[in-house]
Amino acid sequence: MTTLDSSSEDQPQPPVGAFVCSGFRWNQADAYLFDIDGTLLNSRDPVHYYAFHHALRKVFGVEATIDNVPVQGNTDIGILRAVLRREGLADVEINAGLPQMVEHMCAEAQRNAGQMRPELCPSILELISTLYSQQKLLIAASGNLETIGWLKLESAGIRHMFSFGSFSYPLEYRADIFRQGVHWARQRLGTDASVYVVGDTPADIEAAKMVGVPVIAVATGIFKFEDLLRLEPDACFACGTDMLATT
Repeated sequence: MTTLDSSSEDQPQPPVGAFVCSGFRWNQADAYLFDIDGTLLNSRDPVHYYAFHHALRKVFGVEATIDNVPVQGNTDIGILRAVLRREGLADVEINAGLPQMVEHMCAEAQRNAGQMRPELCPSILELISTLYSQQKLLIAASGNLETIGWLKLESAGIRHMFSFGSFSYPLEYRADIFRQGVHWARQRLGTDASVYVVGDTPADIEAAKMVGVPVIAVATGIFKFEDLLRLEPDACFACGTDMLATT
């Protein structure tokens, strides 16, 4: 993996928080799969957090929290499963209760949607507005449950720019979520359409590689630029500001 060729004085120097593989152009895809949490926005409210606890209590009577369960790069179903396994439940019991847990989580999030306070990541509005104006197909690809993912984007004022989404449940694994999003994008645009993933976690990078599509990492979540770069994404940016400055 190599950096942008900046040997010529005529070429602009890339921002400090930017890395792009030689020959890769981040803005040349036909479609983009955007992760939500940590990539498009960061939630500044407990709505999603408490929806987990509501579902666990209502369906299984479990007074447990999702604390100490990895959530970044995980999926809502993966988080629920991890908590219930920790409480001693077998997968067969968990699977039987999943439809009800999903229903309760979504209903609770909808009930409290007015309390959502998403904060867009730096320059993300400008970035997706630019891609949208260029008629790029924008797709939400998230480990959130579908209802909760859309509520976040609606609260952030950017829902209208996304044509559709690929979410957790019935899918559980991030690679499957991305694979479905890529499949739907190519159904709409043609089998030769180029699709890039944009995400903020090592799990996003690994899942995109499993699916076989280019991945753009942004250090707008909890993972540092250097940590994401070690996993060799096709491009890595500190934030959307650096992404827009590298064309």
